[in-house]
Amino acid sequence: MVVKIKSFGLLGMEAFDVTVETDLSRGISAFDIVGLPDASIKEARDRVRSAMRNCGLSFPMQRVIVNLAPADVRKVGSLYDLPILISVLLASGQIGRELRDSAFIGELSLSGDVSPVSGVLPMTIEAKKRGCKNFYVPADNAREGAVVQGINVYPVKNVTQLLEHLSERSLITPAEPTDPTKTHSGYNVDFSDVRGQSEAKRALEIAASGGHNVLLIGTPGTGKSMLAKRVPTILPEMTFDEMIETSKIHSIAGMLTHDCSLVSERPFRSPHHTVSPAGLTGGGTIPHPGEISLAHNGVLFLDELPEFTRTAMEILRQPIEDGKVTISRVNATLTYPCSIMLIAAMNPCPCGYYGTAKCTCSEKAVAGYLAKVSGPLLDRLDLHVEVPAVDFSELSSYKKGESSAAIKKRVDRVRAIQTERFKGTNITCNARITAGLLNEMCPLSDDALSFMKNQYERLGLSARAYDKLLKVARTIADIENSEVIQKSHIFEAVQFRNLDRKYWR
Repeated sequence: MVVKIKSFGLLGMEAFDVTVETDLSRGISAFDIVGLPDASIKEARDRVRSAMRNCGLSFPMQRVIVNLAPADVRKVGSLYDLPILISVLLASGQIGRELRDSAFIGELSLSGDVSPVSGVLPMTIEAKKRGCKNFYVPADNAREGAVVQGINVYPVKNVTQLLEHLSERSLITPAEPTDPTKTHSGYNVDFSDVRGQSEAKRALEIAASGGHNVLLIGTPGTGKSMLAKRVPTILPEMTFDEMIETSKIHSIAGMLTHDCSLVSERPFRSPHHTVSPAGLTGGGTIPHPGEISLAHNGVLFLDELPEFTRTAMEILRQPIEDGKVTISRVNATLTYPCSIMLIAAMNPCPCGYYGTAKCTCSEKAVAGYLAKVSGPLLDRLDLHVEVPAVDFSELSSYKKGESSAAIKKRVDRVRAIQTERFKGTNITCNARITAGLLNEMCPLSDDALSFMKNQYERLGLSARAYDKLLKVARTIADIENSEVIQKSHIFEAVQFRNLDRKYWR
């Protein structure tokens, strides 16, 4: 007799249906698992046997064959332990209940406890699409899966508890989802902590308002990292769709915990400069998301930019433009979203004090240091902001700066203008305006057009730099409540494109 239990697997951002088929037949006692399993799944034989024995259950003394269908797709991970155990119990008659509308995932310990697994959220979404009414998952993953409405997600602590539920002797209560509106901010920083740096604050407000990428450059200790870490506090609240998409990525990476079942705040990722290219974009035999995808819908901060390897920096060029990263391996080619706001910070020279009396670097050393950041990467950073040393009077002042809440109100107002402008499109902010819509969305006054032409020729801008400049000017115009881009808006945008001429001569 062949029995079938529903389960799921992961391939990139999407889950796929897996049917656990179990057949018991006469012959020498054996336990085989087929269907292109990896090593961790093959080891499930020992975990299932031990869990059954320690829970007082009898493993059938027959030839047991388990097939994970479809057999042409590689299955990875230990999440099939629980469905395999249930299918064996069902085939051997130790469970008499019909389970056609139920699905199971979970790793088993030798004692029968059910351990958490990765990717529960996308698998729950797929389970609902497949018409499953009940989804049995590890207890530590239950709140994550319960985010999906319209399906009962049951938290399973151990095999004994699950069998008591299936026999209806002691029912498990379905998990309740976390209300994202009731979560507290995890960012305990505020722009009011930053003294001085009014120009840098203005640039970051523009960047947050339009979703633009930023380069901060200045001597050590001027507050570049301090400013960057406060950017998430002025970004707009995430929509529910953004929460789900971001949470799916974190779920696949195994970063969602029992206390954090839904990513409700924009991510802020700050990888160390020793990170590998695969660590940034994602990788592995079956590619998992990297830092650039974990920052999706949030901020990726690269501190000490020239200290990153050349390969790691250059690998960011295409994902920054496309908002997605495609990873190709022998076993799979997967695409992960990475719509991010990139903030990079760097010193102007190896010692960090270029342009001051403290600098000990030769011109050749300075040129070599700056050359680590290539022109094409620099071209993709919309605003280039110099962060100067803070005056003592500002640093010693007891007067607090403008709060993040006050800045965020202005950012939210500007984003609301953009939401209305881009209604009916996939564009979310000014930085994502496509080339085909650029002229329509960024009308220029006659003075602005003449000034833009003059600056384009004077600065020798590339076509990409021109587009970036226009998009930044569009954001500045939105801040000023102007439908048409004026000369003053272009002028301010140009001020944030001059540093590459100053340092990268």
